[in-house]
Amino acid sequence: MTVTTSPGLAWAPLAEVDPELWRAIEGERDRQTWKLELIASENYVFRAVMEAQGTWLTNKYAEGLPGKRYYGGCEFVDVAERLAQERALALFPGAEHVNVQPHSGAQANMAAYLSVLDRGDRIMGLSLAHGGHLTHGSPVNFSGKWFEVHSYGVEPETEVLDYDAVERMAREVRPRMLVAGASAYPRTLDFERLASIAHGVGAILFVDMAHIAGLIAAGLHPSPFPHADIVTTTTHKTLRGPRGGLVFCRADLPPDLKANYPVLEKTTLAAAIDKSVFPGVQGGPLMHVIAAKAVALLLAGMPEYREDQHRTIDNAQVLAGALRDRGARLVSGGTDTHLMLVDVTPLGVTGREAEALLDAVGITVNKNAIPFDRNKPNIASGIRVGTPAVTTRGMGETEMRQIGGMIVDAIEGRDDAAVGERVAADVHEICARFPVPGLPPA
Repeated sequence: MTVTTSPGLAWAPLAEVDPELWRAIEGERDRQTWKLELIASENYVFRAVMEAQGTWLTNKYAEGLPGKRYYGGCEFVDVAERLAQERALALFPGAEHVNVQPHSGAQANMAAYLSVLDRGDRIMGLSLAHGGHLTHGSPVNFSGKWFEVHSYGVEPETEVLDYDAVERMAREVRPRMLVAGASAYPRTLDFERLASIAHGVGAILFVDMAHIAGLIAAGLHPSPFPHADIVTTTTHKTLRGPRGGLVFCRADLPPDLKANYPVLEKTTLAAAIDKSVFPGVQGGPLMHVIAAKAVALLLAGMPEYREDQHRTIDNAQVLAGALRDRGARLVSGGTDTHLMLVDVTPLGVTGREAEALLDAVGITVNKNAIPFDRNKPNIASGIRVGTPAVTTRGMGETEMRQIGGMIVDAIEGRDDAAVGERVAADVHEICARFPVPGLPPA
């Protein structure tokens, strides 16, 4: 389609300028409205976050840091970035320095690695097959391609981390960096113990708290501060902000640990992190997204947000119990956080089949490998289920018990069309009672 530029086009609504794209956007609005979002890494942003991200700040280039830009005209975007920095540090007591510019969690992690490591350096991270993240050393990711990776995992019997085993591996491997954090691990992490393990072998502890940042902010999960040397997070997921990343770090490493990292001989860790973000792994920061991060970090410090995090965990406990009572097997036996990993093979399906069956009735989850999975990752034996988004909609324990029953009904009744129709109707009814906050009506 050819668009002719005219004076009125600059402020014409999107539906008029690009109706084809607008129809796709409306379709996504309807999907979010009428389906139950149980993907653990997804949430609904605050209306004010969406407003900030849709402003004219998107027009501004601002390479560098506030007060030290390579472009003129940055006096107002400097305000936005400083607010994001101040609020991030206030939200996570014990954090000493933060860079709010990473475009994503993966780029935040890349900046963390490249601030102190050289290619070929040895790292330890939680195996992707046991709940870790791609950027923690997966061979298909840059982290697995650039570094010598030694992966640790969960114990076969308990499906939880054995910190003694992690320590034994660290003493044998002598990594330059110990990576902690996960994307599909439902149990609390002991950051103090992990720091002791890392520092005991002269290594930096790098924590990726992307999934649990909101829980940490609310005081519902142990904090990586001040134990970790570098901490990254996304700003969506439990934080309910825009899609983006943050990198926290110590102002500098203690002298005995710093001596192991020649790259820091003439600089501080904070300066190395900033330089690694820009110009190391990205160019101009997205100032409209940084403004949205600032809004999300402000709201995350409010009592209402913290109460939401309490309800997120309570809902996860109830949903996990409902699934367990109906015959699904929970990896590690349950959850301490906002997510659970569900082995669906006792229900007679693979993870991929369960994902498709649930989507057909309006329940959105993602297939996920379970520890020691016999199926390939694109088939998987499990599904990952989380409660952040449904909690944001206002659902509580009654709805969690109902949703748990609907999940199992849809899977067990997969050959009965009447069951699927009934579950789909129940999903629609719940969604109608709990509209998405800030989302225009469908």
